[in-house]
Amino acid sequence: MSFFKKREKKKGLLEILPEVRGEYLPNEPMNKYTWFGVGGPAEVMYCPKDNVDLCNFMKNKPYNLPVFVIGGGSNLLVRDGGIPGVVIRLKNKFFRSWKLDGNKLICGAGMKNGELKKIMLDNNIGGLEFLVSIPGGLGGAVRTNAGCFGKELKDVLISATIVNAEGEELEVGADDFNLSYRQSFFPEEWIVTSMTLKVEPQNAETTKKIMEEHKNYRLKSQPYNSKTAGSTFKNPEGLKAWELIKKTKSNEFKVNGAEVSDKHCNFLINTGSATAKDIEDLGNMIVENVKKETSIVLEWEVKRVGVKG
Repeated sequence: MSFFKKREKKKGLLEILPEVRGEYLPNEPMNKYTWFGVGGPAEVMYCPKDNVDLCNFMKNKPYNLPVFVIGGGSNLLVRDGGIPGVVIRLKNKFFRSWKLDGNKLICGAGMKNGELKKIMLDNNIGGLEFLVSIPGGLGGAVRTNAGCFGKELKDVLISATIVNAEGEELEVGADDFNLSYRQSFFPEEWIVTSMTLKVEPQNAETTKKIMEEHKNYRLKSQPYNSKTAGSTFKNPEGLKAWELIKKTKSNEFKVNGAEVSDKHCNFLINTGSATAKDIEDLGNMIVENVKKETSIVLEWEVKRVGVKG
């Protein structure tokens, strides 16, 4: 029996959650936290104050409470029925702090990838330029092994601090995450709270030039200022998802306000009126059509969560 069926109807979720120093936000709209701009509410959003607060929550929460961690929301589709249980968002200053220790940069998981730009330029270091160009947050970059321009997070990750389901804080080496193409293999209940990244000495002008090249490439080849979640499907081994979509004319599909970008057909766009269902239906139509025409099954790269409305 699910957590929700077991819970007494007269008691709301807030009444059975542990006391915290952070913030609880009941019925929090999720559409303002995702790049698609769609989706129903989180039953409760929890913003922990720091690692101690988060550990306390994990130790004392109901044992079968559904918990989901949201990062920058750039690679996420929240369904229209919202997310049951608790959504954890690492927004407080503690999770956005950083420290430079020689050739190691220790960053909070709540930091946005784009914030690395100023750190690198101000401290004459490089090696993380590819991360700056990826929308979203550092915590999510670990779970998806984010990468582009020939580099992936696994190339620069040394270790990460995590809080597990029992509320224990642990230091985990990069190898233990088993990072591979756009995925990792570690327990879903692990919450990454900080990470240590390899950097290298590099003058600011060189770093700036590399980041400008990356930015110009994205502006030229990918949709800009659009409600999108980036690459929708993973590239099958040895193939390109966008080529399969174009070859099968799946790029011509539309579902209400959801359509395929005319700039890069592995990007789905919310033109303004789409629901999460529209976007997911469009993606599933593309998967089915590519399979029918080529016998190749595209795998979603965008993470879909929540209850269908």
